Amino acid sequence: MSGAGKKIVDVAFKAGRTIDWDGMAKMLVTDEARKEFATLRRAFDEVNSALQTKFSQEPEPIDWEYYRKGIGSRLVDVYKEAYESIEIPKYVDTVTPQYKPKFDSLIVELKEAEEKSLKESQRLDNEIVEVKELKEKISTMTADEYFAKHPELKKKFDDEIRNDYWGY
Repeated sequence: MSGAGKKIVDVAFKAGRTIDWDGMAKMLVTDEARKEFATLRRAFDEVNSALQTKFSQEPEPIDWEYYRKGIGSRLVDVYKEAYESIEIPKYVDTVTPQYKPKFDSLIVELKEAEEKSLKESQRLDNEIVEVKELKEKISTMTADEYFAKHPELKKKFDDEIRNDYWGY
């Protein structure tokens, strides 16, 4: 097998082992998303299997002596010379270096957005807890109790009363 083909097979095999399929499946909410995910996983497994079987095997060497006996040595020598002169170019990756910095910066942005999202989610969870508490206590709560939790509103109302501003 050529070096590039072997490398592709190795990378695909390692990628298949490192993908957390179960973890990703737990994040899916809708049935349609689960179906699409199952299709993606099946396609990935098929491609990975094809890479493992087709590209991981070395081609059988050509038995030139067998062909010399049946066809003739002059014609076989021409084919052998042509076969041996074939040079398979090595794959040079010019795309990855170009996009790697962009990808890395996107990963950084993603981490920052994730942190921001988690903080906002926590803030909203706390606000939900406060609203539920307020909902339970609202019928028996006094204005002083409410203003104790929200001093900025007390200041606003006190300023309005002090300045004789009644909203009209």
